[in-house]
Amino acid sequence: MRIDAIQARRVLVDGDFVPATVSVEHGTIAAIGAYDEAPEGIVLRAPDSAYVVPGNVDTHVHINEPGRTTWEGFRSATEAAALGGATTLVDMPLNSVPPTTTVEHLKLKQEAAADQLMVDVGFWGGAVPGNVADLEPLWDAGVFGFKCFLADSGVEEFPPLDPAQFTEALTEIGRFGGLMIVHAEDARVLAEAPSESSRSYADFVLSRPDEAETAAIRQVLDGARETGARVHILHLSSAKALDLIAAARDEGLPVTVETCPHYLSFSAETIPDGASQFKCCPPIRDSGNREALWQALRDGIIDCIVSDHSPATAEEKNRGDGDLQQAWGGVSGLQVGFSVLAHEARRRAIPLADLSRWMSRNTADLVGLGRKGRIEVGADADFAVYDTGAEFRVEAARLAHRNPITAYDGLRYGGRVVRSVIRGNAIDVDRVDHTFGQQLRRTA
Repeated sequence: MRIDAIQARRVLVDGDFVPATVSVEHGTIAAIGAYDEAPEGIVLRAPDSAYVVPGNVDTHVHINEPGRTTWEGFRSATEAAALGGATTLVDMPLNSVPPTTTVEHLKLKQEAAADQLMVDVGFWGGAVPGNVADLEPLWDAGVFGFKCFLADSGVEEFPPLDPAQFTEALTEIGRFGGLMIVHAEDARVLAEAPSESSRSYADFVLSRPDEAETAAIRQVLDGARETGARVHILHLSSAKALDLIAAARDEGLPVTVETCPHYLSFSAETIPDGASQFKCCPPIRDSGNREALWQALRDGIIDCIVSDHSPATAEEKNRGDGDLQQAWGGVSGLQVGFSVLAHEARRRAIPLADLSRWMSRNTADLVGLGRKGRIEVGADADFAVYDTGAEFRVEAARLAHRNPITAYDGLRYGGRVVRSVIRGNAIDVDRVDHTFGQQLRRTA
């Protein structure tokens, strides 16, 4: 349904919730007026218990198509996004086959996405050994930046950069003004950590210690200092790195940081042994660490929250029959992340406006999408309607994710996203049946 306006008693405008009527023309916000206006055409009226926020911009999603479409795919991932309030995704360069490390591989991914998108989608490129010459052509072709690993990625077609290769790639990316996004775990620290087979979640956390993150983040910050390149720390899980990051900010280094819903929702001491649906790298740490991450968001040390939706088949998640060293690492949460965190934020007296900023405007600004993540005249008419009057019990089998596996299965939350609007197209809460999405490319 294409709407001409959305009307609600709580619309997030300029950082505050106000009664408003937001008029839409040709998929763009044309005007923001009083709540009691009577616009012509099709008007979407939100329930009185609802909040209208900008559609979330999730810049960390593993869609996996082509090559591993049995793990996820453009149609299932973008449907899940639409149902969960994310109206824009940026797809990671792995775990598709081939990975997005050349312009030719980017074109294959774009061809695979054609006519399948239910939300807007852009693409990251990859920085791997031997592809320095491919980085600027990928940038010119419209990728939003380049992902690299400093330790094993888990898939052989996307190897990590050693220190010399990292500096070489970062120097090149800095030369043309690009952005390097880094899975920051140190290979040496991981190699020295205990990693024997075990079903124990506590043992798994010991195998990915805090020092793996802090050592890698020191390397990334040193690289930014040496080359002047912009760097972004992916999926920060360890609060022990926060002082390093804060000091780098005070120094003026061009560094931004993200964390994820699973690090803000769960704690290691409550995760059952053998529960591979909670396995991710870096790992979910203890409850004190979780609360320190929330505080770092409040303090502006962490900039944004993204899903790091990294799904896999049941066969991959259950590999090793509960041995957490063998199971695939990744949490599936694309469809539920905003609703989960709205509930968690409310428990901590954190304003919904702040959560929305961390998941929409800040992520949009990270990748230069100035028309996304905000409700203002001239922006894309992308909205999420979050209703505190609609309780939510997560049922993995009913999510749009291709594989019915999620760490949130069976949990209840007070409030949920009940509607999304993508460039003026209102999405039915129960099913997405129109491919409204467009492919995005970096333009600046």
